[in-house]
Amino acid sequence: MADTERVYTIPLGIVKSVPIYRRSNRAITEVRTYLARHMKTPIEDVKIDQSLNEVIWARGDMKPPLRVRVRAVKFEDGGVEAEFAGDR
Repeated sequence: MADTERVYTIPLGIVKSVPIYRRSNRAITEVRTYLARHMKTPIEDVKIDQSLNEVIWARGDMKPPLRVRVRAVKFEDGGVEAEFAGDR
């Protein structure tokens, strides 16, 4: 089985219901959960690249982006790597 590569636009609007000082942490959790669900892999096997982490944390803990474009690659062993796919 070859590596599977997909590009997703992940909505992060749900983080607005979280206390303001936890929003970027919750955004990271939402990205992992979304990719685990759509790539059919356990949440522990989803790795977030530094570029994606920097985009989510760019405006601090209180103002993560409302959506983020992600390139996800699923390897043969079931692991998933996510990196930022936008132009910001």
